[in-house]
Amino acid sequence: MSRLDFTPYRRSTVGFDRLFDLLENQARLNSGDNYPPFNIAKSGDDNYRITLAVAGFRPQDIDITAQANLLVIQGKKREDSDDGGELLHVGIANRGFERRFELADYVRVENADLADGLLVIDLVREVPDAMKPKKIAVNGAATLTAVPDTKAQSDGGDDAANAA
Repeated sequence: MSRLDFTPYRRSTVGFDRLFDLLENQARLNSGDNYPPFNIAKSGDDNYRITLAVAGFRPQDIDITAQANLLVIQGKKREDSDDGGELLHVGIANRGFERRFELADYVRVENADLADGLLVIDLVREVPDAMKPKKIAVNGAATLTAVPDTKAQSDGGDDAANAA
């Protein structure tokens, strides 16, 4: 059994306790059940997609709850048989499940869709303007300007020279 030890990092960092606790707890909790299988994809800097294979589940069987830094997806087992016949072999798992995903700050669920046995959940990170980096003028200038998200492109002039 392998245990993660973040002691050397805890000694030299401040304010990362939540991150280390999260990593240690995830290692402890994810030691077994991998149902239903899922993919996590990143499309762009602030867009993510979680895809779960939930064959046999209907939209009303699935409950998605998003709260502060946590996304919980639950599938409720259905007792009724749609075809009414006797099952000779059960190869499609129809058991209840719960998947938990820890979300970073400012990540929210944008959309959830169930089609062709796949539950697709789109996530987006929206950092508030108050948390974005800002340029602070030196020598008492009172104005603050937001730092653009894209890399500065040369426009033929020097902004620092124009500001002085």
